[in-house]
Amino acid sequence: MKQPNIIFIVADDLGFADLGCYGGRDAQFGKVSPVIDALAANGLKFTDGYSNSPVCSPTRFGLMTARYQYRLRGAAEEPINSKSRTSTTLGLPPAHPTLPSLLKGVGYRTALIGKWHLGYPPAFGPLRSGYDEFFGPMAGGVDYFTHCASSGAHDLWVGEEEQPHEGYLTDLISKQSVDFVKRMSQDKSKPFFLSMHYTAPHWPWETRDDHALAQTIKDNIFHLQGGNIHTYHRMIHHMDEGIGWVVQALKDTDQLENTLIVFTSDNGGERFSDNWPLVGGKMDLTEGGIRVPWVAHWPQGIAPGGISEQHCMTMDWSATMIEVAGAKPDADYPLDGVSLLPVLKNPAQIFDRPMYWRMNHRGQRAMRVGDWKYLRVDGHDYLFNIPADARERANLGRHQPEKLDGLRAQWEAWNQTMPAIPADATISLGFSAKDMPQR
Repeated sequence: MKQPNIIFIVADDLGFADLGCYGGRDAQFGKVSPVIDALAANGLKFTDGYSNSPVCSPTRFGLMTARYQYRLRGAAEEPINSKSRTSTTLGLPPAHPTLPSLLKGVGYRTALIGKWHLGYPPAFGPLRSGYDEFFGPMAGGVDYFTHCASSGAHDLWVGEEEQPHEGYLTDLISKQSVDFVKRMSQDKSKPFFLSMHYTAPHWPWETRDDHALAQTIKDNIFHLQGGNIHTYHRMIHHMDEGIGWVVQALKDTDQLENTLIVFTSDNGGERFSDNWPLVGGKMDLTEGGIRVPWVAHWPQGIAPGGISEQHCMTMDWSATMIEVAGAKPDADYPLDGVSLLPVLKNPAQIFDRPMYWRMNHRGQRAMRVGDWKYLRVDGHDYLFNIPADARERANLGRHQPEKLDGLRAQWEAWNQTMPAIPADATISLGFSAKDMPQR
């Protein structure tokens, strides 16, 4: 089969049930995510897909390297914050093989349009890690209109040059992606790899109609006093519309049939998200912080209407794309991600996939093996049967101590294979219980 084009779409802080295809409620204006829902209906939806981390930049290290992020110093930041702008250590090392660099090595033209969040030039940057083109912010969160980061500094780049652009950031990302797709169609002899990494629906809580709001929150874009579910729904819908523009561009240029589109979120939802039936959200290793939507669409490679219960996480999709593209991992950097290509061909196929997490924040650790999950938060250990108790309310640890001990020992053995969390690693919280009541 001809190498497919690949589009990897990553939303920012999207909740597990925010999309219609995952049971999300309609908004006041109607369907929140009709385009993504259609991709799921005509492709493959995963019920048990996870992110590599419950916070932005660590997941992106896993996505880029197809390896556990804990192997790299920059990923110990939870997350990398704007204060690291001059750092030469807190970022993705250019010498490390990446998903785009491996695909570029087998003939792909590569672009990142959207959020990077893996360190700043001159030490780091998309163009130093395998991308031919870059348009977007380097930081974690930016205002949708001024394009300034939480530090107040302007943070919209073309390549390694800061450039001001007028417009709502979600739409700018979508339109730049449409332009890339159309340009790539002029020479179909080479495939393309496009990372569409939206900042939506990450704070600040701004829709296309909220240009005036940007000036009132420029000193604190965490926007703790604002937002609501209606604004949040509209922000997701703007992203969904933009994805629709890209899908239409693929159709118009006869590229849709052999384009693998994968959609997910970098972590679980935040303030206004719907994670039902899960508990927790961003920064938590409970299910609401790490279980995320996973949709794959590829007319030539995936039969429509499939649903898979295969356990997977972000770096598995990176490994999948590497295999689909016909690339090979670097022998010095063996992948931790596992290719899901057999599942794309047959959604009924399931294989064992133990998955591990750890967080400096609240001393969290987690492991999912089959139906079971081992979890530690604030020094307390828990055991849950996830299919029976997705909300993680029925702790079975005292009733099945041998099972808990076994999983804990398995997690400890895995953790011994990873570098320790550095003593100077930082945790950056946008809000706390003083800002809003916690569960």
